[in-house]
Amino acid sequence: MTKFINLLKNDSGAAAAEYALILAIVGAAIAIAALTLGSAVANSMNRASTCISTNPPTTAACQ
Repeated sequence: MTKFINLLKNDSGAAAAEYALILAIVGAAIAIAALTLGSAVANSMNRASTCISTNPPTTAACQ
């Protein structure tokens, strides 16, 4: 019985769970930032490609 009570009092696993939760939150934030940045870069490349392929450039974004 005392072994079971000692297991209930042991909180070393709680720290590991907290670190895992923090790691998951940070990982999700990095993934969201990467997706957002990737979309911004793709849009910029598409605009640049349009300006290069259009002769003469017809939009104000190419100026």
